[in-house]
Amino acid sequence: MNIQQTDNGKKGSFKAVSNNVQAGEMTYTWAGTDKFIIDHTDVDEAFAGQGVGKQLVMAAVAFAREKGIKIMPLCPFASSVFDKDASLEDVRF
Repeated sequence: MNIQQTDNGKKGSFKAVSNNVQAGEMTYTWAGTDKFIIDHTDVDEAFAGQGVGKQLVMAAVAFAREKGIKIMPLCPFASSVFDKDASLEDVRF
């Protein structure tokens, strides 16, 4: 699984790609320069139950840690990942 990030300075996404097929996508919106809001996570039905959504959230967490910024997980899925893993609290806004 390959995770690809795109960002235009206002919005961005992390896409999970497997064998040139998009398995899932998580979108975010910047809220200033020091945080972004995860607003949607979607996983293709063919990849359900394979941890694709969590991989997308973890890619966002790695990005936030690298940049020293915070994440506001408004998407219900992303919020549930944060709620279940106390080790992510360092990047949660």
